[in-house]
Amino acid sequence: MSPAARLRGLRPDWLNNPKIWRTEVLAGLVVALALIPEAISFSIIAGVDPAIGLFASFTMAVTISIVGGRRAMISAATGAVALVIAPLNREHGFGYLVAAVILAGVFQVVLGTLGVAKLMRFVPRSVMVGFVNALAVLIFMAQVPEMHDVPWAVYPLIAGGLGLMVFFPRVTKVIPAPLVSIIILTVITVAAGISVPTVGDKGALPSSLPTPGLPDVPFTLDTLTTVAPYALAMALVGLMESLMTAKLVDEITDTRSNKTRESIGQGIANIVTGFFGGMGGCAMIGQTMINVRVSGARTRLSTFLAGAFLMVLCIAFGPVVSDIPMAALVAVMVMVSFATFDWHSIAPKTLKRMPAGEITVMALTVAVVVATHNLAIGVVVGTITAMVIFAKRVAHLAEVTAVVDPDGSTVVYRVTGELFFASSNDLVTQFNYATDPDKVVIDLSDTHIWDASSVAALDSIETKYAQRGKEVEIIGLNQPSAQIHQKLSGELTGSH
Repeated sequence: MSPAARLRGLRPDWLNNPKIWRTEVLAGLVVALALIPEAISFSIIAGVDPAIGLFASFTMAVTISIVGGRRAMISAATGAVALVIAPLNREHGFGYLVAAVILAGVFQVVLGTLGVAKLMRFVPRSVMVGFVNALAVLIFMAQVPEMHDVPWAVYPLIAGGLGLMVFFPRVTKVIPAPLVSIIILTVITVAAGISVPTVGDKGALPSSLPTPGLPDVPFTLDTLTTVAPYALAMALVGLMESLMTAKLVDEITDTRSNKTRESIGQGIANIVTGFFGGMGGCAMIGQTMINVRVSGARTRLSTFLAGAFLMVLCIAFGPVVSDIPMAALVAVMVMVSFATFDWHSIAPKTLKRMPAGEITVMALTVAVVVATHNLAIGVVVGTITAMVIFAKRVAHLAEVTAVVDPDGSTVVYRVTGELFFASSNDLVTQFNYATDPDKVVIDLSDTHIWDASSVAALDSIETKYAQRGKEVEIIGLNQPSAQIHQKLSGELTGSH
């Protein structure tokens, strides 16, 4: 292989392929435009100046594009983080908010290093579907205020934007339809002098880059105890949303990502953001869907450029960006909402075949997320519900069948299914202690002992037989079951 060919192999895909480069650049531009009003809105929720949210979106996107574990995912200032830290800013001031962002980043790095990302394997598919559908509902609901009590011209502009995004891809996919829609609607409103809400109405755009510095707080134990609970809540919410988004992008792109690296990367991005005076953030699902699903981006370049373009647009093209009608961005987000929703999951054909428990978990996840406006709470509630339903279902799979020897001297009980806290509770009642012969064999060849509750149940069975002068022999234990039984038997009930 020639040195030039070897060098090409080491370079990112977007450097070798002009088509990929064009897709990534245009995707980054569309996301940057969509980030501006969102970041300003989240700044208002957190009670800080709009520039703080825009700075956070810039530093989060640029940093995570380098240190993150999921390519093409967008991280920026988010509503979930804003809701968590808003009370701290309100009660103690902006300095404490910045300190919380930095500490949250440290918590995320620690949690990532400890392997918190591995907990994602316990999130069932029904929760994931509920999460996606709830996200789509939230994205749509966030646009409703922009369509309420506004000039009548807003509605045809939104309809026109949606029409452009539906039909323009049939003409060409070289330029992302959302970008075309934003440009055309902006030109129409400016040229015709149509008076509608614009990006500039949301707040003033920054005129210079953020500068690094330490948070303006006393570095005392009292400050730490004040900030720590908010920082931990922000770290957990941020990791939950980011890991769920990474998993969603994995499925959309049919690629795998490094969740541990993503967890640590989120922490590093928040630490950097805090030192630059930003309000912190996490993965943005709506903007990620614009980037990945609508614009077709697949590399880190689009994430980096989303942050870079955001600052360029604010600083160099502030007056132009301020004239973008909110109707254009509302149309983009409504399109994202419809594209994100898993319509197959609510099709009558699907619902007929789906187990009732799965439907319940999916619906509950959506309901909790929509009610609380917090994706993390919905995922936790949905996952716990799924586990309870699973445990209840598996609890009834442990069965006991008895076979008495022809001579009547021995009875063999064959146990099938899984033995754990839910199923082992019923195990004790399935033996005939009074009428069984003197020799009792319990065959566990077709089962597995998972916990101390199962060992305690077996000890209780042995004790009940011993009280009647009968001997019990347990056979067929696999190695892990034998180890836990040997370790705990007789230590739990005090009967031996």
